[in-house]
Amino acid sequence: MAAFPRGVSFIAASMALLAMFLIFASWLLVSYPITSTVSEYISGVNRKIVLPAKDVSGSSLEQLTMTSNSSGVDNSEDAQVSIRSSVDKDSLRSESNKQLPTTKDSVDLRRNEIPEEPVQLPESSFGATEKKVSTSSSASSNASESNSVESVSIISFLDKDTLQSESNEKLPTSQKGSLDSRKNGVLEKPGQLSESLSRPTEKKVDTSSSASSNTSENNSVDSGCDLYDGKWFYDPQGPSYTNSSCPIITQMQNCQGNGRPDKDYENWRWKPSQCALPRFDAKKFLELMRGKTLAFIGDSVARNQMESMVEVPKNRGNRRMHRWYFKSTSVMIVRVWSSWLVRQTNEKFDFAPKGVTKLHLDAPDDNLMELIPKFDVIVLSSGHWFAKQSVYVLNNEIVGGQLWWPDRSRPMKVNNVDAFGISVETILSALVTHPNYTGLTIVRSFSPDHYEGGAWNTGGSCTGKVKPLATDELVENGFTSIMHKKQVMGFELAVKKATNKSKLRMMDITKVFGYRHDGHPGPYRSPDPNKITKVGPDGKPPPQDCLHWCMPGPVDTWNELVLEIIRRDFEGHQNFP
Repeated sequence: MAAFPRGVSFIAASMALLAMFLIFASWLLVSYPITSTVSEYISGVNRKIVLPAKDVSGSSLEQLTMTSNSSGVDNSEDAQVSIRSSVDKDSLRSESNKQLPTTKDSVDLRRNEIPEEPVQLPESSFGATEKKVSTSSSASSNASESNSVESVSIISFLDKDTLQSESNEKLPTSQKGSLDSRKNGVLEKPGQLSESLSRPTEKKVDTSSSASSNTSENNSVDSGCDLYDGKWFYDPQGPSYTNSSCPIITQMQNCQGNGRPDKDYENWRWKPSQCALPRFDAKKFLELMRGKTLAFIGDSVARNQMESMVEVPKNRGNRRMHRWYFKSTSVMIVRVWSSWLVRQTNEKFDFAPKGVTKLHLDAPDDNLMELIPKFDVIVLSSGHWFAKQSVYVLNNEIVGGQLWWPDRSRPMKVNNVDAFGISVETILSALVTHPNYTGLTIVRSFSPDHYEGGAWNTGGSCTGKVKPLATDELVENGFTSIMHKKQVMGFELAVKKATNKSKLRMMDITKVFGYRHDGHPGPYRSPDPNKITKVGPDGKPPPQDCLHWCMPGPVDTWNELVLEIIRRDFEGHQNFP
């Protein structure tokens, strides 16, 4: 009887321990469900799909990580995207699985929208170690892969305002990463993530003691990017203005208004190989130029470029100088006519009679030089007037002439090509040594013409050209090449004479525009409904203009380049917003 109570106590204690074990086991099952964990491995729930990076134009993007809610790729609009680079992972940690909104920035794998602008991903927070991606439109397309994702929208992990409308830019995930895929016969606009190169952007000389080379390169997306190495691509978005919305277009360049039947020449845009060239942004331009004056100086091709920039009819000035003033930012745009950029006289000189233009090749245009201190940015344009009749004077001696040389017994020392080179050295030397000029001078290189079968006055023609030349179709024009060479030589000689704080930049468009034989008015030079536009029965082409440029047209690219050059100088190569 004495042992019985101890047995009951043992049983009671055992049952208490068992109850505690069951309670503990139940808590474990509730907290860590085995079946749910197993099902993740069986059904693929919450599994990450890692797509291997595509080697696009030598880029080093490591991987594109997509988080899916199933074992396959989610085609819905709320798919999540992140771009993971080999930069400091800490800078991306909080953004690595950023979810796209379901509004216009969302991923839609069922649509193939043409992007509005080439993507330019900001780099300012990455430093020098960042790896970049450059997607070239020249890459071959392999978009027919049935299992590949067609496109992915990019969300920046920086300030979204820096991308604005570019947030819908798409990168292909086909085998070669091509953005040159053709859909419905339309060439898609290439996306571009800017990449820095070691090559110089443009031929340039900073004569200032406070050169912009001191600017930190870590904040630069395109320092060293060559703006003139690239290709033309078809942009279905078209130009930002029309021939009817710009009231100051010279009628000879109003190709649509003059009845030109084709229009695709308006849609081709220049794309540098290693960086983006944004569209001309008037607001950005006016902010950069606040309180400053820009002058287009030169011949009718300079006027052609100026009209591409200024789309307002009001001007203040006279026949020699036109001025447009933008009150909101106190910006003045000026056009100054100077055919040769050097001194001209018409009086009798030695054996050259009165009435024939004498060009004093070693003296700048006097009227022009009086205005120079008033300008902050100058865009110079010259060259084509050296095909016109003139007498060349150097060191107070007649040394040559164009379409004028009455005494064949006298040796001609300087021809029109040499005269052009001397004139370039003269005007640029005057600018870089002017005691009161500290501005930026942009020298637009020789603009190529495209007269075939003759010159402008001997039956040359560009009729029927409707698209740019392909790379293997470009044929060197001997006259254009030598004029460009002489211009560069004059530029380089002037650089050596610099004494002031002004800056010189060569905007080298000659080769770039050699491809654009389709961009000229051709026979569509006037609105005359009875004008001849076809080759006659005798095989002779109608009179035409294969020198100036249609508006809208390729010439609009010049001002995109001008804006980019100004931006690089004023902002020190910072990212273009």
